[in-house]
Amino acid sequence: MLPGALAEPLVDASAAAAGVRVIVDSQPGHGAWNMAVDEALLEAVAAGAPPTLRLYTWSEATISLGYFQREAPELQPGGRFHGLPAVRRLSGGGAILHHQELTYSCTLPGTHPLAEEPSRLYDELHRHIRLALAELGARVEPRGIVEGDDKPFLCFARGDRRDLLCRGFKVVGSAQRRRRRAVLQHGSILLRRSPFLPEFPGLLDLEQTKFDESRLARELVRHCARVLGASIQPGTLTPEEQTLARHLRDHKYAAGAERCPAVAEQGGEAVR
Repeated sequence: MLPGALAEPLVDASAAAAGVRVIVDSQPGHGAWNMAVDEALLEAVAAGAPPTLRLYTWSEATISLGYFQREAPELQPGGRFHGLPAVRRLSGGGAILHHQELTYSCTLPGTHPLAEEPSRLYDELHRHIRLALAELGARVEPRGIVEGDDKPFLCFARGDRRDLLCRGFKVVGSAQRRRRRAVLQHGSILLRRSPFLPEFPGLLDLEQTKFDESRLARELVRHCARVLGASIQPGTLTPEEQTLARHLRDHKYAAGAERCPAVAEQGGEAVR
């Protein structure tokens, strides 16, 4: 167990079954903090906290490497993303440029029905993300069958059958991490093209609709939270979660992606 990890249940198991906690970050976060909070929430649900849906944004353009990406020449001097802050995610998959997006994370205890099979959680959350986007006038569809197994550096250049596409462009991608039967799934909803990566347009570049992160967050809560729990409980990080997140930020994620190699951590399973 990580130093500072939550060893005791935070809530009664019946509370976890009754509802889902929703955390909507009021301010954009740095990469190290955003990843530290997601890991702290995973530790919390593994220790008995309720299912949690978190929505957040990024204070600056940031690269997150997938857990198994051991080399990143794009971050080195002369590389395309040299100079941008970088972190390493707990989850697998390709690198993501977090900029002009809304990010979600979902953490479930191992006893939750959607935690039993990785594909089920992907499918259910992406189905409800589609419904939320449809309410805002943005039509997306699952990619479906993928041919070939190319693994480009960037997640949004890769193909997975569960990706959500708008006019042929990937605009939603997700990945998972499992630890002590609990599961973290987080994903990016690309809203606008980034000047650092202009070849990947976002929803607002592709569709004749207008909405902001706040309105999208409300629709995601309305559609996605219901599939995770019987009731929605607006919440914040507990003092214990805040303490663990600060520890992870300062002692793990603040080191940067290149100093957090995938081989440094044991336990759990990273899944694309």
